[in-house]
Amino acid sequence: MKTISLKTSVPGPKSQALLARRKAAVPQGPFNIAPIFVERGEGATVTDVDGNVLLDFSGGLGSLNLGHGNAKVVEAVTEQAQRFLHTCFHITQYEPYVALAEKLNAITPGGIAKKTLLVNSGAEAVENAVKIARYYTKRPAVVGFEHGFAGRTLLTMSLTSKVMPYKFGFGPLAPEVYRLPYPYEYRSELDVDGMIAQMHEFFQTHVDPKQVACVVMELVLGEGGFVVAPSRYVQALAKFCKANGILFVADEIQSGFARTGKMFATEHYDFEPDLITMAKSLAGGMPISAVTGRAEIMDSVHVGGLGGTYGGNPVACAAALATIEEMQRLNLPACAEKIGEKLRGRALDWQKRHPLIGDVRGLGAMVAIEFVQDRKTKAPAKEFNVDLVKRCVENGVILIYAGTHSNCLRYLVPPVITNDQLDEGLAVIENQLFHRK
Repeated sequence: MKTISLKTSVPGPKSQALLARRKAAVPQGPFNIAPIFVERGEGATVTDVDGNVLLDFSGGLGSLNLGHGNAKVVEAVTEQAQRFLHTCFHITQYEPYVALAEKLNAITPGGIAKKTLLVNSGAEAVENAVKIARYYTKRPAVVGFEHGFAGRTLLTMSLTSKVMPYKFGFGPLAPEVYRLPYPYEYRSELDVDGMIAQMHEFFQTHVDPKQVACVVMELVLGEGGFVVAPSRYVQALAKFCKANGILFVADEIQSGFARTGKMFATEHYDFEPDLITMAKSLAGGMPISAVTGRAEIMDSVHVGGLGGTYGGNPVACAAALATIEEMQRLNLPACAEKIGEKLRGRALDWQKRHPLIGDVRGLGAMVAIEFVQDRKTKAPAKEFNVDLVKRCVENGVILIYAGTHSNCLRYLVPPVITNDQLDEGLAVIENQLFHRK
């Protein structure tokens, strides 16, 4: 039985009317992929205000690994909202904050004693991780990566690699921020050994390691196109950081909470980061994020040095606790791994038949297709990809692109999607890819 049901063109008349109101009331700065307005969501589907039912392969930009409207999460939100919505943890404390910190300390990789700070967004998590690292090490410099994305605040925008639209016109940027070449195997002329040598050279030519507080790394690039870092490179970098007193911050904001076939991408690598940043699917779509790290590092900051009015909001904490419990009950990492096998299998089949597919890659359900104009030159095929996404949305599948040149199609399919829904969505993509129907 089909899930997609299009009663009007996309966007329909009610969405078009809301688009007109949006244009009059909202600045143009916030970008949108799908020109629709959602009335309700369930699992891997959304229904817009015109009654059109679409499959959601974007999952709230990676925030809905449990899908829309999970009953246990909704129940937890409702129960907590009926008790109280907010007090500010800095004024009067509440048990859900502590319980979530305990849970994250327990499930994040590493057997060391850990503590957790709760804040509001991925950018806030990264910013606080950098603050903590600078405080603990008494060093100023921060190292990120080319093709990386850290957020839209001044510091995280400075760490972000992509200029347009994230950094253009917003300078001057924060000082003492440096970027390593990401170990991007598809586009690098170096093998892994060469990349490791390049990393060591970087710390000779760009910044003294004794001045570096931390390295912030997405083990699988998110906005950068789902590029998976080679294990040997990560281990070499972690070893270098440890030898030079540099903290390793694993950015798990998009890769965390079952997306890669493990609860955290870090579990695919044989090392323990000093700090882990989390957000997105932590709370089933509610705004909350976290920094979890070695207790001695987290405890180094003076009282009052960390926090924020809404950080660790009780309703969001309740949602997060229910979300994690549901992920564990459903064994969501195994679901993501199974979905990823199908996504990769179909994409590899398409690659054999479509000359513009240059690379297929990913971990678990965190899978991407990179489109190029020519497989030899690897020139990005941005226009083709953007048009493909647009046509898929018009035909009932919400997708999102990625990559520094916007030439990567990334799958953020909720791992709770059914097999039939996944097949139906992939059929739409295949039709648009080969037949433009």
